[in-house]
Amino acid sequence: MIDLTTLALLGLAGYRGTQLAVHDTVLDPVRDRVIAWHERRQTSAVRSAVVTLISCVYCMGWWVSGALLATYLLVSGTFDQAPLLTHGVEWFAVAGLAVLLNRLDDVLSRVHG
Repeated sequence: MIDLTTLALLGLAGYRGTQLAVHDTVLDPVRDRVIAWHERRQTSAVRSAVVTLISCVYCMGWWVSGALLATYLLVSGTFDQAPLLTHGVEWFAVAGLAVLLNRLDDVLSRVHG
């Protein structure tokens, strides 16, 4: 099981990765192309799901956090040191922290924005 410091760092990275994927202007051209792709066939469930994924901090945050956790576990050589269920709980913890930070960011931007 990962320690609290690692959990905190992965949660911060998950928050930042989610912001990058959903909000940052550097990925606007990619998001614009996906949205244009969806508009050509708006009744497509797959296209609608992709647009939902790239525009939702909760949806994208889940997958970004999972990818970060898996990368950390594989690169550090610790993936096989705990049961798969433990890594599932870690995924929830990392994603939960990332979402909490996204919510905090949303609240602060409304107060100061």
